[in-house]
Amino acid sequence: MEYMLVGIGGILGSLSRYKLGKIIILKTKSTFPIGTFIINITGAFLLGLLTSINSDNSIYSFIGDGFLGAYTTFSTFMYEGFSLFKNNRKLNAVFYIGISIIIGIVGYSMGYGIGNL
Repeated sequence: MEYMLVGIGGILGSLSRYKLGKIIILKTKSTFPIGTFIINITGAFLLGLLTSINSDNSIYSFIGDGFLGAYTTFSTFMYEGFSLFKNNRKLNAVFYIGISIIIGIVGYSMGYGIGNL
């Protein structure tokens, strides 16, 4: 049953990431990878919130491991960050990678803190 929960959550998370990423790209028309940034930060926030309030393993499997595991995307984050380096946009690359890590930690901490109120 746990594998089903993770799998269904993963399907929903990856579809959400794909659709939201497309919407953000259309709305911003930016060369900066803002879509992946927003998705990863909101995912970190939601994981922090879930971690603080959840005690049910099946809910965590579905939302945490499944949905949020597929919704956030470390591989795309790395690809886009290093593509900026490759395209001689070193300052953007350093900013994107650094701010993603810093704001990701802040987002997780905020979610965790809100969940513990």
